[in-house]
Amino acid sequence: MGKERLIVVAGPCGAGKSTLVQGLKARGYHAHTVAQEHSISPTMWQLTKPDVLIYLDASLAVIKQRRQVAWGEERLKEQKHRLRHARENCDLYINTDAMTEEQVLAVALSFLEEGQQRDS
Repeated sequence: MGKERLIVVAGPCGAGKSTLVQGLKARGYHAHTVAQEHSISPTMWQLTKPDVLIYLDASLAVIKQRRQVAWGEERLKEQKHRLRHARENCDLYINTDAMTEEQVLAVALSFLEEGQQRDS
């Protein structure tokens, strides 16, 4: 399977999901974010039946550098709790704290070009 695979990107607010999806779409991939961090259902991401699940992570300090957020560590912990199933089952985990947008995209593209995907 190539670029027609469904790629779903999950992670806490501010981790870089939308940016990564934009980069993947610009290169012809079928990619979407999932708002798992807002759902009380830990398996919501599975409803999309992704071929590849990418989980992006970031610390509160970095999230606050990237965007203006009014929430703190407790809210981030709650988001990560809601995301735990996605993180445990992701095909690719990327901590974006020390990475540029281009570096995150390069890691994802390298993984995807290897033809990795989840088992059905």
